[in-house]
Amino acid sequence: MVLGHNKRRMLRNITAISFFSIFFLLASFNSTGPNGIVKNQVKKIVIDAGHGGHDPGTHGKFSREKTVALKIALELGDIIKEHLPEVEIIYTRKSDKFIELDDRAKIANKNDADIFISIHCNASPVTSSVYGTETYVMGTHKTKSNLDVAKRENSVILLEEDYQERYEGFDPKSPESHILFELYQNAHVANSLKLAANIENQFKSRAGRRSRGVKQAGFWVLWRTTMPSVLVETGYLTNPNEEKDLNDEVKQTYIASAIYRAIRDYKEEVESSN
Repeated sequence: MVLGHNKRRMLRNITAISFFSIFFLLASFNSTGPNGIVKNQVKKIVIDAGHGGHDPGTHGKFSREKTVALKIALELGDIIKEHLPEVEIIYTRKSDKFIELDDRAKIANKNDADIFISIHCNASPVTSSVYGTETYVMGTHKTKSNLDVAKRENSVILLEEDYQERYEGFDPKSPESHILFELYQNAHVANSLKLAANIENQFKSRAGRRSRGVKQAGFWVLWRTTMPSVLVETGYLTNPNEEKDLNDEVKQTYIASAIYRAIRDYKEEVESSN
């Protein structure tokens, strides 16, 4: 029997929804302890420098996202090690290396991390006047701009040779695929939002950055993790002034220090509730 175009499309969507639903059940189970209690502790942190290798990410007039993100990620790790020596730091990459999007989350899950932080730089395809920080948590696309950011970051998938098999037919260019992320619900959303709010508050009050706020969108790397997770857009490389800031070693330290203070405050808050 030959299926019409609409029926074939419907079957593909049903398959995708089934996959997302099954993984959600597994993620929900794995995200809690053996007694079904969410762990309120911060003993291990995975720091993910976005992009790398043959994937440069976005770019400005003289710099690329993969380089800036790595410098901030390494600086963040050094600051945490200095001030929170009891916390183990795990990097998804420490050099200019390409790591599959799926494997970044697997590193966090395999190491039973308590926090996953993915560091990125933003870009505006429309105007160079846009600037500021944004911190994302997994959730629905509230605006088209949120969806555009998620589609750009998820498009890394297309650089992987076996992406069609690895990502079960997920198409980062398809709005339909991203809409499926709206099914996502997880015990860690509240803590992810708490950490994200801390980060943006620190950017605004202590690091002198313009905060564009906490946002939600469907990032594959966040959806795959089974712990509180955030994706930090540290600024816009397409804004000339912000590109200079993001490439300044002192400003990179300010940014990393702000994220560290947010983690420190989050750690104190969740562990005091035990």
